[in-house]
Amino acid sequence: MKHIRNFCIIAHIDHGKSTLADRLLEYTNTLDKKDLQAQVLDDMELERERGITIKSHAIQMEYVKDGQPYILNLIDTPGHVDFSYEVSRSIAACEGALLIVDAAQGIQAQTISNLYMAIEHDLEIIPILNKIDLPQANPDEVEDQIVELLGCPREDILRASGKTGEGVWKVLDTIVEKIPAPKGDPDAPLQALIFDSVFNPFRGIIAYFKILNGTVRSGDLVKFFATGKEYEADEVGILKLSLSPRNAIGCGDVGYIISGIKTSKEVKVGDTITHVKIPCSRAIEGFEEVKPMVFAGLYPVETEDFENLRASLEKLQLNDASLTFQPESSVALGFGFRCGFLGLLHMEIIQERLNREFDMDVITTVPNVSYKVYDKKGNCLEVHNPAGLPDATLIEKIEEPYIRASVITNTTYIGPIMTLCLGKRGTLVKQDYISGDRVEIIYDLPLGEIVIDFYDKLKSISKGYASFDYHMYDYRPSRLVKLDILLNGEPVDALSSLTHVDNAISFGRRMCEKLKELIPRQQFDIAIQAAIGAKIISRETIKAVRKDVTAKCYGGDISRKRKLLEKQKEGKKRMKQVGNVEVPQKAFLAVLKLD
Repeated sequence: MKHIRNFCIIAHIDHGKSTLADRLLEYTNTLDKKDLQAQVLDDMELERERGITIKSHAIQMEYVKDGQPYILNLIDTPGHVDFSYEVSRSIAACEGALLIVDAAQGIQAQTISNLYMAIEHDLEIIPILNKIDLPQANPDEVEDQIVELLGCPREDILRASGKTGEGVWKVLDTIVEKIPAPKGDPDAPLQALIFDSVFNPFRGIIAYFKILNGTVRSGDLVKFFATGKEYEADEVGILKLSLSPRNAIGCGDVGYIISGIKTSKEVKVGDTITHVKIPCSRAIEGFEEVKPMVFAGLYPVETEDFENLRASLEKLQLNDASLTFQPESSVALGFGFRCGFLGLLHMEIIQERLNREFDMDVITTVPNVSYKVYDKKGNCLEVHNPAGLPDATLIEKIEEPYIRASVITNTTYIGPIMTLCLGKRGTLVKQDYISGDRVEIIYDLPLGEIVIDFYDKLKSISKGYASFDYHMYDYRPSRLVKLDILLNGEPVDALSSLTHVDNAISFGRRMCEKLKELIPRQQFDIAIQAAIGAKIISRETIKAVRKDVTAKCYGGDISRKRKLLEKQKEGKKRMKQVGNVEVPQKAFLAVLKLD
């Protein structure tokens, strides 16, 4: 056990953690030269296309120092805030963390929030200054920032470059010297923490775990704490680039278990595995529940795919525990699911993964939050979906959820951030100066205002220097109205939204203009209207595609042409009565990007 080191890599997005992980794998000869490629651990097609890490990936390396072999278990983590739940799970399975800071960009928001998460779990932090080979690198100034943030001596900060490989040997030596070996008792009852799981169509569910106490051997009878179900461990092993079976996995090590589980509900991330004969007394603590920020409906394009969509979401939830969903139905779209996501990027990624991994085409509705609606008799109704809102004449008041938000930022960006929060109907609670030029601003904000684009705007106006955290605070009465979108007089419930009275008219107008661009032209005119109750507040018309029916009349009497045009007009009128307007998926997504 004293020769095992478990560590993760944490950093802000695009500070070069995956590239540095590549160098560590290359220098420890974990991969053959022919297997080497950029961002080896980002094995999802989507991760490579976008150049971001979405999933945390575990891999085992072997390193020899002073003639003594060591086992290094590395967990590479995402940097984007929408996947911070992945980071929290990786941190729970480690004793140390490499904190990587880009020498050109300096310390950024996600670096700080991930660092605080690591410090809460008592991890040994190794600060690394990456990308020192860049011409615009400013290592001395960034080192000052790290010293101020961590309070560590300047000589503890390692300088490295994931691209050229400079300083990588020093990183490997420091991991062995500084990160403590895992604590635990190999002879105690088995206690293993599940930190991730994947679905394999041939072998069932594969759970990745870290053993805190005891040992697990293949063929053992094991029990999952949360569900109480018992299984036989068909195969246990360690994680190289692919799965590598072993007879036994000892205390402190990271590995996987295959026990032929077919139902995804039986494996929960954060659960504890123990032996059936000598079980441990309690489950492992320290796993927080995830807080979804954005709720949206996911509906299959074909109604009969509903069950397939459920199965796909369950399999996806195994791999991404921050996704939550429950069934719902809509007039326009049929049966589907109301899903909770951590943010808009997370929502987009889930949609892409459903399409690529499970071949599911889905329609996503406008994201929203849940409201409390009081009628004139004093009854309270919880509404998750604008379609479920009672008639406006029966409503006494609507209360919307408010959050207490904390934004940590550089003093340079206080002005624009306050303007943004005020524009979102926020009220300032207080502001505190944390250190030299860092400030914490606390606001009360309506959750409905921040679910769509607040986070993206905050990131862009603060150049990525603002970190954002929140917790639910209370419900407050608000002047909200339901905005309906009508196509040829028919309401499309998937596009309806609850919005504040002051924003309703401009929002309705912008929605109509956007839909006019996105809905393809038909053989008949399409009227797009935005309405509050019975009052139409905006209208756009998509003109019909016209076929020139008089083309074959060259010369001759005008009445011949008129007869043809009248006949065409009749046809168009009939078509308008029976034709229905297909709203493309892009239109549902465009609503989110309205500025």
